[in-house]
Amino acid sequence: MLQAAAEVLRERGAAGVTIDEVLARSGAPRGSVYHHFPGGRNQLLAEALVFAGETITEVIDQAAPKGARYLIREFVEFWQRILTLSDFAAGCPVVAAAVGPVDDGLHLTTVAGAIFSHWRDALVRAFVNDGFSRADADALSVTGIAALEGAVVLCRATRSTDPLREVSDQVEFLIAAREFVRRHGGPVSD
Repeated sequence: MLQAAAEVLRERGAAGVTIDEVLARSGAPRGSVYHHFPGGRNQLLAEALVFAGETITEVIDQAAPKGARYLIREFVEFWQRILTLSDFAAGCPVVAAAVGPVDDGLHLTTVAGAIFSHWRDALVRAFVNDGFSRADADALSVTGIAALEGAVVLCRATRSTDPLREVSDQVEFLIAAREFVRRHGGPVSD
């Protein structure tokens, strides 16, 4: 049921996650929802967000020790696969939760914020391990996550992975420019 709820969250956002849709996709009997999720839809939705976030976090955590560029490339490849396999129906469930409304005391934005913070921390560690200052690592991490997550949204809208590739190229350029400045000092020249 968590996997089915996470799929619906990726495709339709938090508002689109209904008990009926989760049951239809998972094949689980109706009674099992309230047995496993006594808090009903809100509990199912929150746990599905954590489940989906952990899937992406696992990719990030495994790639982070290999460096920031490697992590970014793995993130891009992960999303290219997800987008292509879903025929551009699936986006990032964490973004879907972050931009969705806060209703009925369900604070998905808080959960999404914690997931994004974990991703940011992993990327910061990767940049610091690559020799960047903490300040540069932090700024590059925020920029990278925002740019790549935005690219995933553009990919869904355009039904193409081109935006992800193009944004990834620009993030790589920014990293290279920051490395140049770090090594040589001063502004980047042509």
